[in-house]
Amino acid sequence: MYEKAMRPEDITRLFVERSNAGDAAGVAELYERDAVLAYPPGSQTVGRDAIRALWEKVLAGRPHFEPEEPLPTLVSGDLALTSTPPKDGAGARAQVVRRQPDGSWLRVLDQPEFTAPAS
Repeated sequence: MYEKAMRPEDITRLFVERSNAGDAAGVAELYERDAVLAYPPGSQTVGRDAIRALWEKVLAGRPHFEPEEPLPTLVSGDLALTSTPPKDGAGARAQVVRRQPDGSWLRVLDQPEFTAPAS
């Protein structure tokens, strides 16, 4: 049983903790069953199972994620928009999360940080 995100902002912290632990299944549990992740660049990964498989590959390289201070969360009813500023000041990163029947929050749409390639 994984800790649940009881505030939209909790998801980013849980993502960092689980990713740094190499826990792809735990990362996938932060997403709704039919969530859409805009990754790899230029494509989409749809559904929790596919997101888990993707994170298994990504985390096999043992990347390290740093906690980030979230930007203000926008909430409208059971939907919220969360975001964090990129470290280099370029690109964009945002997630749409939805309140679940138990009061916890899960990602529905996830746009990781992408920076434009140098020209």
